[in-house]
Amino acid sequence: MADVLPLVEARLRTALGEPDARAAVTFLGTDRIEVLRFHEGDIVRYATLGMSAQPMTDPAAALADPVRGPRAELLLSVRAGLADTDKVLRPLAALAASPQVEGVVVAPGGSLDVGGPLWPEAAFTSVLVAEPGGLVEDLELEEPLEPVRFLPLLPMTANEAAWKRVHGAQALQERWLANGTDLRDPFRRSVPLE
Repeated sequence: MADVLPLVEARLRTALGEPDARAAVTFLGTDRIEVLRFHEGDIVRYATLGMSAQPMTDPAAALADPVRGPRAELLLSVRAGLADTDKVLRPLAALAASPQVEGVVVAPGGSLDVGGPLWPEAAFTSVLVAEPGGLVEDLELEEPLEPVRFLPLLPMTANEAAWKRVHGAQALQERWLANGTDLRDPFRRSVPLE
């Protein structure tokens, strides 16, 4: 069976162009996770590379299937030059390692918490996992492997994360849309939640 990561990187390059930087992070007991940075106009995009090497396993499963299971990589888009967003590399790699470390299955509608600001002075300590397919199309793999999905991450303030736990991901996204929230603004404030 072919190594998944070269195919994933090729798909990222096709969709986003050539990365202008990359960094690698290894956490104890996990595979290496790389974060690639792409610039497109005034937007900088960060993409993980390494999360999809292994399928995610339901923590309730008795045995981890080394072949079957969902595979994903994470994407984060922010406005360039407004904040020191390159400091997001380690938190992003930690989120990508969470399926290996914590046994979580990262899926649309879910929340991931980094336990601190995503970057210096950021109001965001967690992200909402959005639906894939908009920016980077799913990467189909040989059967029986499931496709790799490229999941966009939407930064959430602590208030938004708490509100989302009560009302759900769809309600929060509708609130953002109704208020014309710029989700790429690294200094944006919480959307009104009353």
